[in-house]
Amino acid sequence: MTSLHVENLVCRYGLLTAIKGVSLSLQPGGVLCVIGANGAGKTTLMRALAGAHPAAEGHILLGGVDVTALSTYQRVRAGIAMSPEGRRLFAEMTVRENLIIAAENGRKGEWTLDRVLDAFPQLVPLIDKRAGGLSGGQRQAAAIGRALLANPDVLLLDEVSLGLSPVAVEGVYLSLAAIKAARAMTMVVVEQDLTRALGFADTILCMAEGRVELAGAPTEFTRAQITAAYFGIHEPEVADA
Repeated sequence: MTSLHVENLVCRYGLLTAIKGVSLSLQPGGVLCVIGANGAGKTTLMRALAGAHPAAEGHILLGGVDVTALSTYQRVRAGIAMSPEGRRLFAEMTVRENLIIAAENGRKGEWTLDRVLDAFPQLVPLIDKRAGGLSGGQRQAAAIGRALLANPDVLLLDEVSLGLSPVAVEGVYLSLAAIKAARAMTMVVVEQDLTRALGFADTILCMAEGRVELAGAPTEFTRAQITAAYFGIHEPEVADA
């Protein structure tokens, strides 16, 4: 059974259609990286998967169960958690308090506070510091840890490396690599760094203007094909002589 299945998903902002018939299927433990230029619809897709943006058409299934009509908190309890773009931590609360909120409102499971700190050791000396004083990489680690404490079957990570230094990106991805190796959960990752995405993903989904331009294992495509899909470039059709 697939862990996550999306069928002909359409999302709108008023008269603007941001997601145009997107479909995808992920097996348990798989890693999908969603790539595309700014405005491609990546964040809207993630918000729709998390329940933060309504689907105008289509279906979202988690473990074979249709969750399309569920609210965000209901999806967390069903097994979908997201680390959003911008991290969205409670700035006046400590790192510990930000993490405990997720543990108290998510599902019970193997991800505990101690395990999150093992996965993100950079948070250990910061655990009782206010989240508003953290660096970008530290906030990203805390936001991912918060999502993990909901013990999801599907972990959504939006814009993992956006705004981070190379050192911070490397630290975050080292932790994610260990999570990936365990194959304990499915991950959907939005990543602007194309090289990083191709190296981390089992499957890539390239979007342009709300549509899927290319989908499959990174090894199935040349770098030129991926780059063209990234920017929505199509070869002109050649008329028959």
